Amino acid sequence: MTAALYAGRFRLNTLILEKMNVGGQIILSSTIENFPGFPGGIATQELIDKMQKQTQDLGISIEPKEALKINVHTKSEKPIYEVITQDKSYQTKSVIIAVGAQPKPLGIKGEDRLIGRGVSYCATCDGPLFKDKEVAVIGGGDRAIEEAIFLSSYARRVTVIHRRNALRASKILEEKLRSNPKVNFILEAVVEEIIGKDKVGALKIKKIANNSIDTLTCQGVFIFVGIKPNTAFLKDMLQLDESGFIITDQDLRTSLPGIFACGDCGKKSLYQVVTACAEGATCAAAAHKYLL
Repeated sequence: MTAALYAGRFRLNTLILEKMNVGGQIILSSTIENFPGFPGGIATQELIDKMQKQTQDLGISIEPKEALKINVHTKSEKPIYEVITQDKSYQTKSVIIAVGAQPKPLGIKGEDRLIGRGVSYCATCDGPLFKDKEVAVIGGGDRAIEEAIFLSSYARRVTVIHRRNALRASKILEEKLRSNPKVNFILEAVVEEIIGKDKVGALKIKKIANNSIDTLTCQGVFIFVGIKPNTAFLKDMLQLDESGFIITDQDLRTSLPGIFACGDCGKKSLYQVVTACAEGATCAAAAHKYLL
């Protein structure tokens, strides 16, 4: 939306293609506490609505369609690209790719089978279902700790499991979590199996230091161990790294002229709303310069 906002202000003919919900992964968090200009935080949906209205005020349309493929229509110094959806295609001189990412699974026994039966990747979505129950949060980054704090409002006990001996989250989040009497920590440990027949009943946990195995009883497990970019449809077109993130230069240009990439689908060091917005603006400015 930030890319579209800036492109619209450059008076470029701009269209947003959105396959799911406007805002992407941000909707998985109920509030955003570290976005500049909102002391005390802002509700995620409110921020999305405000940004969407800004684009609408510029006359920018949002089509509820998924980009399935991008073809090079003419091979020249400044090619024409064809963006293909399920029922329509669009010709354009420039493309900004902001397809985001999705939560990465652990890939352990019981995970796939128990999704929706106690296994979740979104505390905001499913937290209220675990009122007065015991849950585990796997991960040690900002997202994991934010979700553990959220879950503590509902669950009787929250156990944070992390493979390292220290959390990766910001100190202010860690301090807030550690002061919560409902929260326990199991560090330097990995979950090897999610146990349960029809729903989650326990976790099989291995301590890294001595390979000992413990069992943690819980009714829910929330997994936050990273993200996987939604770039599979671009693998034969753009230069990606080994994890599928789009490789760009400092102006967010990809390996093809006129195609730019921003947000969580790109290779970078900080995956945050504020950096995604900044990159969206950079992409629009770079696209404007390219078209001129």
